[in-house]
Amino acid sequence: MDRRLRNRLLIFLVLAGIVAFALVQLSGRQPTTKINAVMPARSNLVSSVSSNGKVEPISPVVVRAQLGTFIQKIHVTEGQQVRKGQLLLELDVKDAAAQLAQAREKLLHAEDNLRTAQTGGRSDEAAKAAGDLAKAVTERDRLQRNHEALMRLVAQQAATKDELTLNDQQLKAAQTEVDRLTAVKAEFDRNTKLNASGSALQVQQAQNEVASLEEKVRDGRITAQADGTLYSLPIRQGDFVEVGHLLAEMADLHKVRVRAFVDEPDLGGLEPGEPVRITWDALPNRSWQGTTEVIPKQVVPRGSRSVGELLCSVNNDKLELLPNVNVDVRINSRERTNVLAIPRGAVEAEGTRRYVFVVKDGQLGVGKKVLERREIHVGIADATSYEVTSGLTESELIALPGDTDLRDGMRVVVVNLDSLNLQGRKDAN
Repeated sequence: MDRRLRNRLLIFLVLAGIVAFALVQLSGRQPTTKINAVMPARSNLVSSVSSNGKVEPISPVVVRAQLGTFIQKIHVTEGQQVRKGQLLLELDVKDAAAQLAQAREKLLHAEDNLRTAQTGGRSDEAAKAAGDLAKAVTERDRLQRNHEALMRLVAQQAATKDELTLNDQQLKAAQTEVDRLTAVKAEFDRNTKLNASGSALQVQQAQNEVASLEEKVRDGRITAQADGTLYSLPIRQGDFVEVGHLLAEMADLHKVRVRAFVDEPDLGGLEPGEPVRITWDALPNRSWQGTTEVIPKQVVPRGSRSVGELLCSVNNDKLELLPNVNVDVRINSRERTNVLAIPRGAVEAEGTRRYVFVVKDGQLGVGKKVLERREIHVGIADATSYEVTSGLTESELIALPGDTDLRDGMRVVVVNLDSLNLQGRKDAN
C-alpha cells in the first residue's frame, strides 16, 4: 500500500470516529423542555389576605322554651324589627295555670296553719289545756292551805288527825293531777312549736312551687328582651317544643362580627385595626367595610385546611348582612411602591424558605437554556405577586411551572415571555 492511500485511509478512520462520537452524544442527550418565563417587574403592591368567613351578631339574644308545651300564637315574622318588651309569641300554659291555682290554695292553707301554730295552736285546745292546769293548781293550793290550817287546829286539838289525813290524801292527788296537766301542757306547747316549724317549711315549699309556676305562666308570653332584628324564628304555630328548644334569636345588626377563616401561612402579618372589605355573593354589587379586632392565638382544623379564626367588626347600617351567611373577606394590611415583584405561581415554598427557577444560558447552542434553582427572600404579597427583597435582579428570567415538574439543571427552551409582566415592567419604568 502506498503512502498516499494509507494517509487517505487514516483520514477516513478519524472522520468516522468523529461522526460516531457525535452520534453517541446526540443519542444520549437529555430532551429539551419547552417553558414559559417571566421577568421581574417593578410595581406597587398592596399586601392583602383573602379568605372566607361567616357573619355573626355581636350580642345575640337567644330565647329558649322554659317548659314543654305547644306554640299557641306567633305575633311576629322572621326578619322583623322588634322593640324591647314587644310580645313575640305565646305558649300554651293552661296546665301550668291550673297547677298555679292549686298551688296558691295550698299556700293559703299552709300559711293559715303557720299562723295557728305561731299563736300557740288552736285556741280551743290551748284554752282547755291552760284552763285544766289552772284549775288543778287552784285546787292543789286550796288543799295546801287547808293542810296548814288543819296542822294548827290539830295542835290546838280543834281538829282531828283523821281530818288532816284526809286532806293530805286529797292534796297528794291534787299534786299528781297538777303534774299530769303540766306535762300535758308542755307536750301541747312542744307539739305547737313542732307544728310551727313544719308549717313554716310547708309555707316555704308552697311559696317555691307558686313562684315556679308563676314563672312558667309568665314564660308562656315571650317578649323581646332588647331592640333589634328578629333574625331567626324556627318554629310555627301548633309546634310542640321541649324545654330548652330554640324559639327565637335577635340582635342589633347595625354592626356585626365576621369570623374570617384565615389560612395558617397568612396569619403572621395580621394586626388589629386593619381595614377589611366584605362581599357577599347574594348581593354582588355591594361591599361592606370593617376592621380587624381579635387576632387568632391558635390554629384549628377546618376541613382540609389549618386556619386561624380572625374576628372583624363590620358596619351593617342597612341591615343587609344576615347572621350565619357565608361571605368573602379581604384584609388589606401593608403597601409597597415600586418594588421588584414576580408572580406567586413562580415561587416554590419549603417551610419558611422560598425558591424560584432562574433561566440561565446553556452551552449547546442558540436558544438552549438551563434552570438554576435559587433561594430568594420575599416581602409582602398580594393575590398574584410576591415582593422580592433579595436573590433576583430585574434582568433575569424566571421559569413558570407547566405540565412538567421543574428541577435544577433541566435543559429548557423559552417559548414565551409573559407579556403582562413585560408590560408591567414598561409601565413601572
